[in-house]
Amino acid sequence: MGTACWLWLLCFCLAGGQTLEEPPCRLLGARVSGALEQPGDVVIGGLFPIHLRAPEPDTQFTERAACRCVPSFYMRSYRWLQTMIFAVEEINRNAVLLPNFTLGYVVADSCLAEGPTLGAALSLVTGWDQGAPQPGCEGPPRVPVIVGDARSSGSIAIARTLGVFNIPLVSYFASCACLSDHRKFPTFFRTVPNDVFQAQAMAHMLRLLGWTWVGVVAGDDDYGRTGIQLLLQELRSSEVCVAFSQLIPKAASEARLAHIVRLIKESTARVVVTFAIDPDMHALLREVVRQNITDKQWVATEAWVTSTLLSAPQNLAVLGGTVGLALRRAEIPGLKAFLTRLRPDASASDPFVREFWEMVFECSLDDTLRTSISHKPRCSGTERLEQVENLYSDVSQLRVSYNVYKAVYAIAGAVHNMLACRPGEGPFEGGRCPDVPQVQPWQLLHYLSAANFTTPVGETIHFDENGDPMPSYDIINWQRGPDGLVKFVKVGQFDAVDGSRTRLIPWQVPVSLCSKPCPRGTWRALQKGKPVCCFDCLPCADGEVSNTTGSTECTKCPEWFWPNALRTECVRKKVEFLSLGEMLGVILALLSLSGAVLTVAVVAVFFHHRHTPLVRANNSELSFLLLLALALCFLCALAFVGRPSPWSCRLRHTLFGISFVLCISCVLCKTLVVLVAFRATLPGSNAMRFFGLRQQRLGLSLCTLLQVLICALWLATAPPFPTENTGPGATVVLECAMGSVAWFGCVLGYIGLLAAACFLLAFLARKLPDNFNEAKFITFSMLIFCAVWVAFVPAYVSSPGKYTVAVEIFAILASSYGLLLCIFAPKCYIILLKPERNTKKNMMAK
Repeated sequence: MGTACWLWLLCFCLAGGQTLEEPPCRLLGARVSGALEQPGDVVIGGLFPIHLRAPEPDTQFTERAACRCVPSFYMRSYRWLQTMIFAVEEINRNAVLLPNFTLGYVVADSCLAEGPTLGAALSLVTGWDQGAPQPGCEGPPRVPVIVGDARSSGSIAIARTLGVFNIPLVSYFASCACLSDHRKFPTFFRTVPNDVFQAQAMAHMLRLLGWTWVGVVAGDDDYGRTGIQLLLQELRSSEVCVAFSQLIPKAASEARLAHIVRLIKESTARVVVTFAIDPDMHALLREVVRQNITDKQWVATEAWVTSTLLSAPQNLAVLGGTVGLALRRAEIPGLKAFLTRLRPDASASDPFVREFWEMVFECSLDDTLRTSISHKPRCSGTERLEQVENLYSDVSQLRVSYNVYKAVYAIAGAVHNMLACRPGEGPFEGGRCPDVPQVQPWQLLHYLSAANFTTPVGETIHFDENGDPMPSYDIINWQRGPDGLVKFVKVGQFDAVDGSRTRLIPWQVPVSLCSKPCPRGTWRALQKGKPVCCFDCLPCADGEVSNTTGSTECTKCPEWFWPNALRTECVRKKVEFLSLGEMLGVILALLSLSGAVLTVAVVAVFFHHRHTPLVRANNSELSFLLLLALALCFLCALAFVGRPSPWSCRLRHTLFGISFVLCISCVLCKTLVVLVAFRATLPGSNAMRFFGLRQQRLGLSLCTLLQVLICALWLATAPPFPTENTGPGATVVLECAMGSVAWFGCVLGYIGLLAAACFLLAFLARKLPDNFNEAKFITFSMLIFCAVWVAFVPAYVSSPGKYTVAVEIFAILASSYGLLLCIFAPKCYIILLKPERNTKKNMMAK
């Protein structure tokens, strides 16, 4: 049935008091499909978009049903519907508010489209029973007041049509500023703030946050067009400039959406302000997510700022950090339990409960055959809603639901005042009171205009001269919760006082930054390709500090200072050196003393058995001299432990160079003696006369004196000296500088040269057919010695601080232990444990 027919029928049936010749008036159209009703003394109509898509137009005029919506169930709207029922039942239980009086309701589906919305509204007021006669078409409408609609366009259509008959309309979500024109819409009231105030609050918020270059996107409807126009008017007198302005078409093609998104992406404006309902934003944001635009700051209006559809986890990369205005949130005691009490069998009169139940539990309430065809499990109908978390049962963000709750209480407050009217003191002509329950819409309209009632939540309901409530908004910021889901965090609030929609009390600046201020100890590093408000907080570099929040650079510490652990202040560096007060120094000192004691023990063993063949055959004088040199090597390691001083630096390196040369010279001499002694046993050989005791002493003296000369020149020209290493790090390392790296290289090079010669000669004599071949043990000792000092060079260079000295001590001890054990351990073994082998006969055996 077309709109014109509905209007004709409405005019005809509301023309009370006229004498008609025709048969009794009957409702010519069918009742609205999917209606939920409960009788009462005063019946309140309700319009909710339970489905989000309207049916296709019936061009053949064969379908007489007013609205059969396409399956696209909207659970949040179903919660709004149940909130209205909850409010009605709560009011009916209140014997003080409406004593001996009950409210009823008739609720219909508006399908989120103007045609079904207007058809449902007209059906509500013209009656419900198709065949129920109304003689003379007299009497008030079946429904004298309607709560709805959710959309501004739908509310405009209803207000224009029903306003002719003074039927009040109380909207819970239509915020279009155009509806505040009381000359055009004298019967319109709402519990949602007017968009004029929202535009003012949005402009204030943009200025406070310093966003002066923004883009604007709006839906192509009354809400979007009016909202964007109001916002642009507010921004004209401010420092905020608009980079672009686009409308989202209702039937937007992919090409059109791609064009809008491309414009957003290519614009230098990083802030996008939106004025659109969530279905329009959902269509746009699908394309935004597809193009992966993550560098925009979205500013939302109350229409979608708490939308669960848009705040899905997959959208968080794009919409994370969204800030916007939201309707005031409230807690409604008992609503959660009321919502979850729903059951298919107990709510059989509810035409939406089966579809809702099947959507929530993903099952079917149909018979087994249809269930098997749909491939869905069968519902038992006893499933428990309180065990399911979904949009319907979520009462953490009661904003629109609270507006529905207030709308019902506003009507109940008006009825309460009507019941309290005393005859002769009424507001109408002659002091008449309204006829309750046969209330006329124009009478209810009068009492709604003067409504001043407090809800159980504690908020006073009052409509101004334009039918608008006292405006109030929460500022919401989208933040990622620990579970990875969006948390709607209230970061501020906009209120109006004294009934003025333009004067605002102070509010908190919302936490809506691209990046949080950098803490102390860090500095702001701008992100490439992003504005200055987007940055990374990087720790200060080594040696630098930052003691202010949001610092753009770090300050370098003075030479003798270093940053603390947080890099917020400079503290004096800690002095560090290898000392006997720490475990490493104690261990190395003990190893040094142990080596010296072990060497003295070997000297004692050799001295006690100096007349035995083994000691005499291995040149006892060279052996004792070698042991003395080894003892000096062990003891020189002690000079490296402790606080460096000028004399200790010179002593440690001089003693190290001379003792090791003396030691290697002894080993070299022993090797030559062994090698020449074997050659001397050959017929005609007289080589041994050149390696007598005098020649050995002379050779040792020359080798050692050369190292003494090198050390003397080193000490005379550029001696080692103590220094403080103040390089990168929190400590000042006290160490001995070489003075001259060249002279230090000569000391090590000379030792290495002697060691290489000794190793080569011992290697040549390793297979001499002696029963006790000392050259074989010398070879092993030199192999260890060379390996240790070859490994020493990279370890010494790469070791930090005091560990450089530790590496040097370790090399001295390791090479000394290698010489002592490889050369003297086999001899001590025979002397002490195998004395039967310490005989001349055994030594001479081949």
